[in-house]
Amino acid sequence: MHVPDVSVVVIVYNDAERLPTAVRSVLDQTLHSVEVVIVDDCSKDRSYAVAQELESAHPGRVRAFQLPENSGGCGAPRNHGIQQATGTYVMFLDSDDVLERNACRNMLDAAERTGSDLVAGMCVRVHLDNRWGKTTEWYPWIYSRTRTLESITEYPDLLVYDTLSTNKCYRRAFLLEQGLEFPVGIHYEDLLFSAQAYVAARRITLIPNHVYFWNVVEKAAALSISNRRHEIANFVHRMEIHRRVDALLAEKGHTDIKSAKDAKFLKHDLVLHLRDLPLLSDEYRQEFARLANGYLAGIDPAAYENVTYLQAICAYLLGKEDWDNLLPAADAMTNKGRLTSPLAERDGRVYWCAQHIDGPDGDEARRILDVTEQAFHTTPLTSLTLGNRLTSYEDDGRGTVTMSGSVVNPLGRIPADADLKATLEFRARRQIGVRSFSFPVETVRHAGDTIEWTGTADVASTVRPLGIIDAVWDVRLKLTAGGERLTTRVAIGGVDLESAARLRVRPRLTRLVSDRFGPQMTKKGNLSYVLSAEGAAAVRTQSLINNAIQGKAAGVVKRGLRKALRTRRNMGSGEQKVKIYHEVFSKLPIKKGTVVFESHMGKQYSDSPKAIYEELVRQGAPFEAVWSYAGARPTGFPKEATLVKRWSWQYLRALAQAEYWVDNQGFPLALAKRPGTTYIQTWHGSALKRMGFHEPRTKAQGRAGQARFQAAVDRFDHFLIRSEHDTRTLAKGFRLRDEVLLRTGYPRNDALVEAHRTESHSGERVRGPLAGELGIDPDKKVLLYAPTFRAGADGAVEGFAFPFDVEEFADRLGDRFTLLVRTHYLNSVSLPPSVEGRVIDVSRHHDITPLLALADGLITDYSSVMFDYAVLDRPMLFFAYDYEKYATDIRGTYFDLKEKAPGPVVATADELLQALAAFEEADVKYAQARQRFLAEFGEYDRGDAARQIVEKFFTRSGK
Repeated sequence: MHVPDVSVVVIVYNDAERLPTAVRSVLDQTLHSVEVVIVDDCSKDRSYAVAQELESAHPGRVRAFQLPENSGGCGAPRNHGIQQATGTYVMFLDSDDVLERNACRNMLDAAERTGSDLVAGMCVRVHLDNRWGKTTEWYPWIYSRTRTLESITEYPDLLVYDTLSTNKCYRRAFLLEQGLEFPVGIHYEDLLFSAQAYVAARRITLIPNHVYFWNVVEKAAALSISNRRHEIANFVHRMEIHRRVDALLAEKGHTDIKSAKDAKFLKHDLVLHLRDLPLLSDEYRQEFARLANGYLAGIDPAAYENVTYLQAICAYLLGKEDWDNLLPAADAMTNKGRLTSPLAERDGRVYWCAQHIDGPDGDEARRILDVTEQAFHTTPLTSLTLGNRLTSYEDDGRGTVTMSGSVVNPLGRIPADADLKATLEFRARRQIGVRSFSFPVETVRHAGDTIEWTGTADVASTVRPLGIIDAVWDVRLKLTAGGERLTTRVAIGGVDLESAARLRVRPRLTRLVSDRFGPQMTKKGNLSYVLSAEGAAAVRTQSLINNAIQGKAAGVVKRGLRKALRTRRNMGSGEQKVKIYHEVFSKLPIKKGTVVFESHMGKQYSDSPKAIYEELVRQGAPFEAVWSYAGARPTGFPKEATLVKRWSWQYLRALAQAEYWVDNQGFPLALAKRPGTTYIQTWHGSALKRMGFHEPRTKAQGRAGQARFQAAVDRFDHFLIRSEHDTRTLAKGFRLRDEVLLRTGYPRNDALVEAHRTESHSGERVRGPLAGELGIDPDKKVLLYAPTFRAGADGAVEGFAFPFDVEEFADRLGDRFTLLVRTHYLNSVSLPPSVEGRVIDVSRHHDITPLLALADGLITDYSSVMFDYAVLDRPMLFFAYDYEKYATDIRGTYFDLKEKAPGPVVATADELLQALAAFEEADVKYAQARQRFLAEFGEYDRGDAARQIVEKFFTRSGK
């Protein structure tokens, strides 16, 4: 008897329509020695009949079986399939999914090559209801490369995250020897079966191939909580499965895996149920809390260190059954970035809520509920997404709705005397034709922790959708509070919409298309309205439309529409923009006198481009300025200039027609510079760390990558340097010819040179208006802390965290110093309220030059700001707490900072505070070192760099 290499067990229940597709994906495998074992779980439709037909059509390759009664889950039919399979290996397939064509061959090859009991490959989720064909790989980092494990302890992430049974191939003898079966009569059987298989396997192989396509259909959320109460049984099952897995891990002594699994439970399993809590009944919540808290009591405390702040907060508040604070936290976790709590400030720290932090377990509460690092108290209100909860909803049954809501007012940042106005906006999710309709909100009032509002909208008379394409409309509240304009989504919260009427509506394509507009809840719990047909004429029309779109003619129309939509979407793609830049915009005439300025990729109005621009204005040079900006709206840029958003069509056209490009980092690498355009690259600092072709990562790019990089730097017609150190480092790192170099110094440092001259002549330090704007005590010294960013080996920027206790600094030295904190523009910082007035975040100031001029001393690490500050001849302190790692990492440095630093180099926070306490001593001790440092790294900074550039290129009065 022939023994198949692989038996694929296909389970089915009431899925006669999709079963043949699943089976066909097995029969079409490139590995031919495969059998299909169909197990029907006693379906009520024709599933078993279809299975028998497939068996008849493919004798010897397909076998069909039926369970005598429905088991209610996947376990029993899969177990039956294992018993009936005859192949050397076994795989599982659900009737609504398909296998990748080479799945069986790739799995078999890996198993035979390594002798593994279990081989796993990548599962891909296919979102069937996504019109753009969206797919997502399931935990792709696990399958980034081929690897063979002798034990699951070598790679716990596999057991913790990939708990599917369907993307795997099992040696059948292994399953039988170990007595591995799926649990029956309980959901989430994959979690236990996978854990048992992982733990028992003598060898496991992972392959980086797609093997399983998991078809997913996102269903609309239900209107009411009444039909969701049964879901508590699902949570009961989930908890039971987790307890069984925990018992298995404890029995085998896998404590490290248990801790990782606990973290995943907090991040994933618990979150799946927490997100529904705002929409469910009190009865459900109480039972949920009883079940969850019994399990949470056994969670490894270390697991809380590996979850997000909101996940930890939700688990903690659930343990307290504090629904008033938990439900907003669950809403915030579901809607990423939304702030749903008014917060509380205590002892200079910011907390999610005031409850519990003064209780018997106050230390734990403060540790978990502390959200100071999230910077909610310092982030501009317009950059926050404030929670807006619906508190009541009424309709007149004809077409008018009245709704009330409550917007979070965090820490009372919207003052009681702020002028409040608001409008309700109904906005089409697919914006075709008219995009939105707005209604004034009659009542908006300040209520302390919240802003309360009530508005009435005559939807039937006002909202006029097209009728087909714009079927879903979202509701937003646009709030004006003083000078702040805030937009919030309206969340349904605990309001039950089951009894809400579907409003009459008049689509522009007539009521024969649709005639009702009904409120619904989105997947994330927000209010939306959906068009539907209720009247007899509209129902008939919808039926005709639905039937028509299945025909051949409709297929042609749909394909044409998809193509048109794809073309429209692609018009905004980077690839298409680059193409049009070169093929269209670059054929337009160059506009004489036009200069495109950009600083740090459009993030700032700052640095040498700013200094050159302002010198052009001062001299009255004939030029037309265009400034690039990044982000939603430009802030801090000159009003006299034309502002264009980076990568917009206007930006591309401006670059193509400009006579001059001036920037300090690099215009997009893919955009070629025209011969008639002059590119003045000011750069943004002398180099400590290796740059360009001196970087190992650049060398490792291969010829194609290096060629692209070379083409980008070859666009520079002129490159500004401030010393011969730049010639030896930056110029060689970018392979620049000597004739490209302009030995002018940096225009951004002209102001610093002038400040030093003035101070030297007068003997006085004039702080200027910036000190007053920042509220700096004139009797205190000003220190500027300006660290550089850190990046991983892959080049990804790491988040900023203070390497010293900023509150300790304020307590120990705040009476002598005001500390200004200026992070790299790629980072951000959050200061606790406790240091207010003593430590000031100045990271949002575009230009660092005025801050350097203001500071009496500089604290940095490896930032190029050290070279600029040297012009002022003021004390510098280098906090190099990770110097060995920084100096010896993948890039390396051009010189040893410890040898050349013109100030103390310290490695610990205590050493930092001690050095600051002896600030005046260091000023005198390192005076000569500062002069040597400036001579080596700033010899061309003479205070006239901007003037030289303007006269050379724009007024032609220079050399």
